[in-house]
Amino acid sequence: MSEKSALKTFLWYQDDLDGALAFYKELFGDVQVRDENSMNGKLFTASFTIFGHELIGMSIPGGEIFNDSISLSLQVDGQAETDRIWEGLTREGKAGNCGWCKDKWGVAWQVTPIQMGQYLGNPDPDKAQQNWGILRKMGKIQLSDFIV
Repeated sequence: MSEKSALKTFLWYQDDLDGALAFYKELFGDVQVRDENSMNGKLFTASFTIFGHELIGMSIPGGEIFNDSISLSLQVDGQAETDRIWEGLTREGKAGNCGWCKDKWGVAWQVTPIQMGQYLGNPDPDKAQQNWGILRKMGKIQLSDFIV
């Protein structure tokens, strides 16, 4: 064999892969669509990347609805980028807890600022524990609410 095995995330959209790809391109910017396959004049499957993460999308009614048992974890730089991505995903989606939310198609996302590590991994164990408690009460992550 000359081809390496690869792991990709497969997402089954009920009937709007075109809409999802357009939305992700607008929101994230760093989206590359590699392969598209149509059936009866409508986009059926597409291979694409978001920030380099490889995904395959399929658009056909009748599949299982997305649920919280799997999510896409997105590490972003700073509060402004957290706010921008969160607002985009939840505009027609749904806010959750601890940085989790869903887009309008029901795909679960975790929007986490990279800076969270300094709060949750605080060298003072009491402060780290307090920060974990603060996180559990949040929807969208607000870095200014954590203890330094």
